[in-house]
Amino acid sequence: MKKLIKGLAVLSLLGCGLNINAAELERVFLKSRMDPNAITITEVDIVFLYDAELVDEFPKTKSRWYSMRRTLTQRFGESMDVVSIFVPQGFDSETASLPNRRADAVKVYVIAQHDDGSIAPIDVTERTDITVFIDGFGIIVADSE
Repeated sequence: MKKLIKGLAVLSLLGCGLNINAAELERVFLKSRMDPNAITITEVDIVFLYDAELVDEFPKTKSRWYSMRRTLTQRFGESMDVVSIFVPQGFDSETASLPNRRADAVKVYVIAQHDDGSIAPIDVTERTDITVFIDGFGIIVADSE
């Protein structure tokens, strides 16, 4: 009887639209602080993982991500979305178009080509509204005001 009540409680929560593992990210704003005269374009990837088993397999550094990106997107298939944005130097701002199913992601990472190769992907799963600042040293991810 206890199992039945527990099962009904779980179904009730799911029926109310609550998703315990849901990502909260709604908006990503990008802004370059680079000198407008510099000749630099930074690629920023926002990666949405929809399968918890893939989190352990996800690359632990920027270099590993960019060297394996094609293989991983083919292998993970429908269990991953990648939003790539190319930000030119001195670019004032850009709001990223995020996937419709973003709330179903179990993990969301931000990775920038401009960062040092040993930098780990930045976990933004539990953040709602972020700004990615690009400067001469890499990227900074902050909550938007």
